[in-house]
Amino acid sequence: MFCLPWMNAAETIRIERPTTDSKIFAHTRWDIVPALAGLFHFFYLLGMYLLFPFTPLWVMLIMGFVYALMINANINGVAHNFIHNPFFRPDWMNRVFGVIESIACCFSQTYYDAVHMQHHKGNADRPDDHGKTVDWISIYKHGHDGEAENPWGYVFLSFFRDNPAAIKRELAKRGNSDVRWGTIELTAFISVLLLMALIVPTNPITFINWRYMLFFLPFFYLGHCFSYLNGYFRHYGANPDKPIAWGVSSYGKIYNWIFFYNGYHAEHHFRPKVHWTKMEQFQRQIAELQKLEGVRVINHAHMLGFLDPNLPKRGQPAAQTTEAVS
Repeated sequence: MFCLPWMNAAETIRIERPTTDSKIFAHTRWDIVPALAGLFHFFYLLGMYLLFPFTPLWVMLIMGFVYALMINANINGVAHNFIHNPFFRPDWMNRVFGVIESIACCFSQTYYDAVHMQHHKGNADRPDDHGKTVDWISIYKHGHDGEAENPWGYVFLSFFRDNPAAIKRELAKRGNSDVRWGTIELTAFISVLLLMALIVPTNPITFINWRYMLFFLPFFYLGHCFSYLNGYFRHYGANPDKPIAWGVSSYGKIYNWIFFYNGYHAEHHFRPKVHWTKMEQFQRQIAELQKLEGVRVINHAHMLGFLDPNLPKRGQPAAQTTEAVS
């Protein structure tokens, strides 16, 4: 039925949502896996802080780099899926997990929710006649002549471009609850960072932990740069004018296990509420339509998208650079 171009794909494509009788998990007990991954990231951060005074620098540098990679994996795997399909049935558990995620990644999960929903409203759109994009993190927002921004600028500058006031205004449209929890999350991770900066966890305790912050902050920033690098190649070479081709997909097994199937990114933008456990099934269901519409697929993890041998040149129309699903 997908070979009929006049048919409305939005009306003909269906995907079953997982259900469970669990009193803890909202969709499936499999969500314990990303939940535990988020907790592991949280305890890794605390462990790194506690180990720093007693551990050789070369070991800490390895741990710091791993932490940066974990920020990327958490934001684009655990936290991302948590936005679209909150893991837990009781709301208080989702709120507590949001605070844990905020501390682990050093940003507010609720604020991330607002930014990410704006991303889905615009789907990496190009600037309008006034130079504005609906998507606050569109790769085209700071580009020129309708081209994507240079990846170096996007990766290393996007961290500083967030507008907390605009995010708070967007949250206010949802009601006071989200504004309040966003504030709680911001307060939680800032308080943890301040404690880490003030207290050196030695016996006896000493104060002003400047060595640890000098070590930690570059890896914290690098982790978010990795996340933006991932985001850049999830949309570079996609077609902002075709809903089914809004994203670029990568189907590597290990990559998708680690990132909880966010590699299926064209599929995700086409149907954002599809649960990560159903993503492979959904892709098989729409594969022929994707092939017809020229959905772009790369063989590397998105963070390594720059290694793709068929990487489009900036400035080429997307329709000429997309690679159909094979």
